Order: sequence, then structure tokens, then C-alpha cells
Amino acid sequence: MAGLAIQIKQWGAELGFQAVGIADVDLSVAEGRLARWLGLGWHGEMDYMARHGELRSRPGELVPGTVRVISCRMDYLTGAPGSVQEELQDPSAAYVARYARGRDYHKLMRGRLQKLCDRIEAETGPFVHRAFADSAPVMEVELAVRAGIGWRGKHTLLLDRAGSWFFLGEIYCALELDTDAPATEHCGSCRKCIDVCPTQAIVGPYQLDARRCISYLTIELKGAIPEDLRPLIGNRIYGCDDCQLVCPWNGFARLSKEDDFKVRNGLDRATLVELFAWTEEEFDRRMQGSPIRRIGYERWLRNLAVGLGNALKSDQVIKALKEKSNHSSPVVREHVNWALERHGVAA
Repeated sequence: MAGLAIQIKQWGAELGFQAVGIADVDLSVAEGRLARWLGLGWHGEMDYMARHGELRSRPGELVPGTVRVISCRMDYLTGAPGSVQEELQDPSAAYVARYARGRDYHKLMRGRLQKLCDRIEAETGPFVHRAFADSAPVMEVELAVRAGIGWRGKHTLLLDRAGSWFFLGEIYCALELDTDAPATEHCGSCRKCIDVCPTQAIVGPYQLDARRCISYLTIELKGAIPEDLRPLIGNRIYGCDDCQLVCPWNGFARLSKEDDFKVRNGLDRATLVELFAWTEEEFDRRMQGSPIRRIGYERWLRNLAVGLGNALKSDQVIKALKEKSNHSSPVVREHVNWALERHGVAA
């Protein structure tokens, strides 16, 4: 099994994974932390977190027979961080989190994981396994830490010496593979990610109140965004990268060679007004194959309306907002009217 573990890592590298590690399935300590987090209500409207709580920390119950987890990392960084900072500083720009600017990573990651499973099966014969790419109740970060491919940063994301711009995928399996030593932490006294959070969602080291997180507010939250948080969102219309942008370890990040992660639809240079003008048909067509499509057109307009409310006042901004002040969606209307009021204009 020691030899097979080495082979699996070699095959993973050949398939385009930047790191592969193997973990056991003892997540009992993490289960306690998850229970406390849920007890505080910090998961907000993400009811699935509570609904599948214990399954996350018990791989053998999610996939019976599981004794090991193969954790895989795939880098997605495209473009220099400096250009991203310019987008955040331009109030007319529409900021989309870097992971969501290309094609949806789920299919690519699942496909690569399955190819790795096939390589293993060709060597061992049929074995119990199941691949996951953010598609089931799996404690990705915790498993990756135990597999030795990174440590949990104070922002709760996985970090390694090449930063955090990567996706994680897992293979639950019944093979008694040799495991890797858990990763050690290298954040030291740094708290840049905590201090930079626009909404102060990182309430302390390793403690995230998702209800205040811009990624949660612009993606997971289905209704109205709390008014007191709207001005803090700025021009971020889908997700947020601030805690990653300031992390010193991301200064060592490497660019991805995957074509699927390259920017589509000009999302690295689009303006709020430009995207707000998209029709629902145009949104569906352009966002086909994008992770953004899952929030739907209504939340897309809601997020953009908040961005426009935080933009510099101009005839173009006011005109765009007024054109949707009578939108059929109550949620869109509320955020459009809020944005107009921000600019001192009656709806």
C-alpha cells in the first residue's frame, strides 16, 4: 500500500493536480467544532449544513466502507493580483470572485478525480470509492489538512506555501493506503485576512460568521441583503477575495494552465452598468457553464443593484437603476430603490 500511495500521487500529478495527499477518516475533533459553529447559527440560511452535519465528519457513514480519503488540489489562479486590486478600487467595475470567472470547476474536477479512480482500479481491481467536488457533505479543508496538503488559515480557507487560489476534490475509498502526516500551520501572528474583511465576518482566528460574509450574502442568501451590510459590499457582485488578496502566502501562488479557468464574458473588466443591462435570456446564455448561473437572474440583479448603490453617482448609473425600479421581482425593486435613495434620487 505504501507503493500504491506513491503511485496515486504520481498519477494525480500527471492528471493536472498540484497536490495529492491521503488522510484517515477520524474527524471527531472537527465534528465538535462544526457542532459549535452550527449552534451559534453562523451558517445562516445554509440549512444543508445542519441537515447533513454529522455526515460531514463521518466519511464511513456517507460512503460505507470508507477508510481513507484521497485529497486533491487544483490551482485556478489566472492573471496577476495587481489587476484585481484595480478592479476593487474602481467603483464602476463589477467585481466577480476569481474562481467564478471561468467555467464551472465542478465538472472538470470530478472528471479528473474519476480518471484517477480509473487508474487506481486498473492497478487494484474494483474497489469501493466515490469522488466529490464540492458536491456532498464533505469537510474538504479538514481532510486536506489531515492529508498534509495545507493548513487552515485564520480565514478558515486552506493554505499552503503556494497560497490558497485552488479548488479541492476528494476520493473516499476502502483501500488501506498509507496516510500522510497532517500539515503544520504557518500563519504565525499574521492577521491580515481578519483585519481586511469588509464586513468583519472573520470574528476571530478560524472563526467565520457566514451571515456577514460577502460570499454568503451574494451567493447563498436568497432574499434581501441586510441594509447595514450593503454599503460594505462595495462593488463585489459575486463572492469576495479580499482575505486571499492580502495573504502573504499568495505572493507565491502559481498561475493555472487550465483553459477552463480562463476568464469568460469579460468578467475581469465588466462594469456594473453593463452587466445590469443584461436581459434574463442573456444572463442564462452567457452564464451557461458558469458557477454564477446557479444564483439565478433575480439575485444577479439584486447584487448589481447594491453595487450601483455604492458606485459614484452619474447619469448612467441613475438611468440604469430607474429602468429597473418597477421590476417584477420585489427583491430587485427593494435593492434598486435603496440604491436610488443612496444617490438621493426618488424611485
